[in-house]
Amino acid sequence: MEGILDLLNSDLGKNIISGVSGSTGTDQDKTSSVLTMALPVLMKAMERNASTPEGAQGLMGALSNKHDGSILDNLGGLFGGGVDEEVKTDGSKILGHILGSKQQGVEQVIGQKSGLDAGSVGNILKVAAPILMGVLGKQSRQNNVSSQSDLTGLLGGLLGGNDTQNEQSFLEKILDADGDGSVIDDVAGMVLGSAKKKGSLGGLLGGLFGK
Repeated sequence: MEGILDLLNSDLGKNIISGVSGSTGTDQDKTSSVLTMALPVLMKAMERNASTPEGAQGLMGALSNKHDGSILDNLGGLFGGGVDEEVKTDGSKILGHILGSKQQGVEQVIGQKSGLDAGSVGNILKVAAPILMGVLGKQSRQNNVSSQSDLTGLLGGLLGGNDTQNEQSFLEKILDADGDGSVIDDVAGMVLGSAKKKGSLGGLLGGLFGK
């Protein structure tokens, strides 16, 4: 199964990076760094949330209704005239739901590693979150996800399965970070490193996104 970071290396991923960069006024390389670090963290947080029946039910409800993947069909329109406030508001709600009290710490840690302030990271994630939910919605439709185990299997597969203990624990550490940055220094290059070499974290999206 291909991973979420392969999405960022695909043509669609490049469009998303350039669109998010343009709509937030952030440097494209830094936007790419933020998304490379943030998307696996958001996926891991969703996997955590989906580990309870209530969390899984809520996420499946969102994916089958509002976040069914249709946002991916018109990215040109989404980014063309600047992302509208409704999308950003939706993104803000998604982040609050997925990350809860961890949101600020996650944004600070990713900001420190990408060289951006936490506010800029937050702006990038607000635009990226509805797109990530669209990717998941499309995948869950294609894979007929209908149960908690289907959903956790999908999320785990996009994260690279269980063969990436170090990277999985790295994501856990970011989610538990209090924003002082010390958590990250031992494993700083891990996520960015795996994106560059398309390691186990990046590795279902290939065919879908025309790789």
